[in-house]
Amino acid sequence: MSDMSMSGFDQAAPATLGELDPGLAGDLGLARPANSAEPIGVILDISGSSSAIALDLQRLQECADDADPSVALAGQVGSQIKIRVGRGWLLASVRTQRQDSKSPGGILANIDFLGEGEEERLTGKIHGFRRGVTRYPIPGALVYPATSNDLRQIYASDGRSSIQVGTVFPTRDIRAGLYVDALLGKHFALLGSTGTGKSTSAALILHKICESAPQGHIVMIDPHGEYASAFRNTGLIFDTSNLQLPYWLLNFEEHCEVLLTSQGEARQIDADILAKCLLQARAKNRLAEGMGKITVDSPIPYLLSDLSNILQNEMGKLDKGTNSIPYMRIKTKLDELKSDPRYQFMFSGVLVGDTMGEFIAKIFRLPASGRPISIVDVSGVPSEVTSTVVAVLGRLIFDFAIWARDEETRPVLLVCEEAHRYVPNERNADGSSVGRVLSRIAKEGRKYGVSLGLITQRPSDLAEGVLSQCGTIISMRLNNDRDQAFVKAAMPEGARGFLDAIPALRNRECIICGEGVSVPIRVSFDDLDEMKRPASADPSISELWRRSGGEEEMVIRTVMRWRAQGR
Repeated sequence: MSDMSMSGFDQAAPATLGELDPGLAGDLGLARPANSAEPIGVILDISGSSSAIALDLQRLQECADDADPSVALAGQVGSQIKIRVGRGWLLASVRTQRQDSKSPGGILANIDFLGEGEEERLTGKIHGFRRGVTRYPIPGALVYPATSNDLRQIYASDGRSSIQVGTVFPTRDIRAGLYVDALLGKHFALLGSTGTGKSTSAALILHKICESAPQGHIVMIDPHGEYASAFRNTGLIFDTSNLQLPYWLLNFEEHCEVLLTSQGEARQIDADILAKCLLQARAKNRLAEGMGKITVDSPIPYLLSDLSNILQNEMGKLDKGTNSIPYMRIKTKLDELKSDPRYQFMFSGVLVGDTMGEFIAKIFRLPASGRPISIVDVSGVPSEVTSTVVAVLGRLIFDFAIWARDEETRPVLLVCEEAHRYVPNERNADGSSVGRVLSRIAKEGRKYGVSLGLITQRPSDLAEGVLSQCGTIISMRLNNDRDQAFVKAAMPEGARGFLDAIPALRNRECIICGEGVSVPIRVSFDDLDEMKRPASADPSISELWRRSGGEEEMVIRTVMRWRAQGR
């Protein structure tokens, strides 16, 4: 590789004496050409989405001392290089490197093509950059370092509405933008192992969206109570004390999840009984009288006491098709839910009024009034019904969008933290309704203005079909091999070179690829103000274990909250 004529470098006619012999240029006091103006390698072979190149080790070492950080990293794994094609430039990312055993000082590398742009004749700047390749280079074409100015043109916004979330690696000042319409319209996933800054990054993205759209509509499912402190000033916080989710909003499948405890054939018998009794209970409401035909799924209020009495009456009939045990099972569970204080946010007698419109307007932020996000803290919800609560909220968002088709579209974004809990893969699937609801939103939500944002630390435990529907993937560091392989399989081909860097990402760094960005990029997220951060910081064990005092009172207060089942 050090023999330039052997590597194809002799194709470029030197424009200055310095290009012909840099050492001679220095002796004569002439300006040495910039590193970015000299080739660092040559194309060896071409394939559809990627290619192989040969790099010169001496040139890479010269570039390593360049003041431009993009040029300094030229040729390294994850860096960008450019290739002259006609009157424009083709941009590519270096995926792999290996030593060339046949040529001393030579390096062989694989690259992935990212896109192409035109060159301004007067300034030499790249403009009109676009994803994809229309004209490929030929073997022997020269490879040059991509400069920060090149990357600034490539990553510049194309005029679409965008939010800026960080700085493009390896530059110091090029801002990384996410196109809001593409990010939300085709769903997104934020992935990263525990401790990589995933929650803070999610808060940053949502804060930026709220700032750009103060009249937006965002619902976030918060399973750990982390985000209340971050959005107290820009949204509304709902937990078991003020959620007030009416039980009659549940459809029949969700009623079964909550009220039925049996399995196998017995569960089907119980379901048939519940369907018959629930329909009778809904039909008692005067709203049902004016509607003509209603179903067990119709969101019509009914009294829990009516359902209990109907079960009692049906159990007493002589012509029932089974014994009294199924009726007793359902009635016992219903009485248990009514009397358990943990379920008062859903199964309370005060929730019998027709508050459906008020509930939807409150949760979906219609109108937003400058506070566009609802944080639904489900950490205090009993684990037995957590999935059902998430299913109800997701289904209400989707059903509302369907029945509002004749109105002006009001897009709603549903963000699910710990998404692998709700849409698990086939191996971990439990058949709950929440998985089907979120899967349907992922597949069909775009048509109705419903967006989905999934946040998870275990992407391999997520349903593969749901992740594949996410048009934008934001991947932070993943430590597990299975998670890394799963994400790589879901990423577009052109991002593979970036994905190899996933295990080596620092905290609050990520790879973003897909519809939300022009080309795949590595980003260092911005710092977030203390008051806007979620309560997810890791405790300093060594510092906390040095402190002492007040333990007895703390234990007493904790036990009182524990017994009261409240915060």
